Amino acid sequence: LRTPAWGNRGMRTRLGCLSHKSDSYNDFTAILPDKPNRALKRLSTEETTRWADSFDSLLSHKYGVAAFRAFLKTEFSEENLEFWLACEEFKKTRSTTKLASKAHRIFEEFIDVQAPREVNIDFQTREVTRNNVQEPSLSCFDQAQGKVHSLMEKDSYPRFLRSKIYTDLLTQTQRRLS
Repeated sequence: LRTPAWGNRGMRTRLGCLSHKSDSYNDFTAILPDKPNRALKRLSTEETTRWADSFDSLLSHKYGVAAFRAFLKTEFSEENLEFWLACEEFKKTRSTTKLASKAHRIFEEFIDVQAPREVNIDFQTREVTRNNVQEPSLSCFDQAQGKVHSLMEKDSYPRFLRSKIYTDLLTQTQRRLS
């Protein structure tokens, strides 16, 4: 039984489309929060360049987070950043009644085995976090958050700095100066 030539070509085309993830953003308004056109005008080359100085510098800037999120979406790994951000927000919780429900929601969404947006952490960290969530405190996700931060910093962040998303954004901010 032979597969028709057009069938092979069609399958190759479809697989080719899947394997060529575009990380180009000519229209940065799609990735920037708030009022995108005004945000892009306010984003300086200096700020954009500072993102390459350190991963924490990138994470401390809302437009840096937006650009990094857009990049992670092209790699299908935005759950790492979403988990890290959820942990940062969780640490601001002041209500002890909300602490437990927020902790369980984060655990179920990101940490639990087969969670909808499961992050890649080792078994030991998962179990430590599971135990921490039983009696939640503001630091119950610290170990897991640290592992995810380290993973992003060593793995995704260097690729982001080489990505078309970052280089195009940097070029666009530099172009405004000339």
